[in-house]
Amino acid sequence: MRISRRTMLAASAAAAASHALPARALVADVDVVVIGAGIAGLAAARWLVDQGYEVVVLEAAGNIGGRLRTDWSLGPPFEVGAGWIHSPDGNPVSALAEAVDATRFVTDDDSFTLYDGAGGVVPDATVLANETRLEGIYDRIDARFDRDQPLIEAIRKVDGTALSDPILRWMLSAYTEFDLGGSINKASAYWFDEDATFDGEDVVLLTGYDAVLKPLAAGLDIRLGHAVKRVEYAAGDGASVVTDQGVFESDFVISSLPLGVLKAGRVAFDPALPKAQRERIARLGLGSVTKLALEFEQPFWPVETQYFGCISREDGRWNYWLNYRTFSDRNILLGLSVGDYAIQADQMADEAMIADAMAVLQQNFGVDIAPPKRHLRTAWWIDPLSLGAYSTTVSGNRPRDFDRLADPISKTLIFAGEHTIFDYHGTTHGAYLSGLRAAQSVEALAD
Repeated sequence: MRISRRTMLAASAAAAASHALPARALVADVDVVVIGAGIAGLAAARWLVDQGYEVVVLEAAGNIGGRLRTDWSLGPPFEVGAGWIHSPDGNPVSALAEAVDATRFVTDDDSFTLYDGAGGVVPDATVLANETRLEGIYDRIDARFDRDQPLIEAIRKVDGTALSDPILRWMLSAYTEFDLGGSINKASAYWFDEDATFDGEDVVLLTGYDAVLKPLAAGLDIRLGHAVKRVEYAAGDGASVVTDQGVFESDFVISSLPLGVLKAGRVAFDPALPKAQRERIARLGLGSVTKLALEFEQPFWPVETQYFGCISREDGRWNYWLNYRTFSDRNILLGLSVGDYAIQADQMADEAMIADAMAVLQQNFGVDIAPPKRHLRTAWWIDPLSLGAYSTTVSGNRPRDFDRLADPISKTLIFAGEHTIFDYHGTTHGAYLSGLRAAQSVEALAD
């Protein structure tokens, strides 16, 4: 047998795996190994298989989807990860939804009431005036500064009273931090609003967001419960991917590992990733968005209103709520914590989280509220398979830090995921497009 670098990689990887876990051996030899069965990994695998490549998808969890997963235990869908198709007109995820005949519900951003934190309602005219003020602040930041800095510092410089206004401060969190998936204390004032969007009003899928994965996953060789421990690769000689279930050999590897997992070094690379790639991973921002669905016996809120804003002393603390009664018969409110507070919330025990959210609701609605009868929550920051919700722009990183992560390494290893595409980072469609791009990079390298 010809002894090549690829053969030696497979032998050493199998030996290492056997040392750690007895009787582990080479499991498969394929054209491409895709790490991760989220939408990025599935998009890449689907495209490659359709072009005739032999592909194995390795997923550490017991289910596909990654940060796209629907929970039905409350009756209507609770989206554990991605919740909306944002700006669906021209969004490629809309085509996936159409392929599975998904039932859409357009969420009406104008159906909204802001509560003042003391049982009162903020007049619509006041809300609109503050939205106009916020737009003006961002316009002045864009016009005034040609160097990067934390967004909160830029806000202070263009409007010295903005951060002491409770309504404007709420908007900075509920609007900007929610959109960013990160904190205005760290966000890049130069790049935070320079990504791209499509058009149209956001929609939720009443038949479940994760249904869009079905046509992508159909017929793929997906190995669930396969946690990748190490990737050994060499230019022109392929790679060996060591898992807790054995070793997979391939010509190419597409890694759709989440940014949090890469930052934590949970998967080893041999040789080590190039210095430039390691530095990009370190520079990129990472945040969380925490969801808590509370089901009540009776509604205490206006059931026809789509969204509620709740002002509290702490930025990001359960400051935005989606009313399920607008698209279901269940008395469910879905609360969101964002920015730095989301990271705190993710680490709360269920009882503490519910009490924390209930306190905000009672302060804002000004009524005694009976305890919820059921709940569901998220905790992406402490989930060992994600270690964060999605990437965000922070002061000190640039669009190229996202985009250049997708550059092939040693003509063998390619990264995909929402954190590798600046224009659409932090979105489901960004992850999907990055998977297609990674697959096409394999095609170009193979030619």
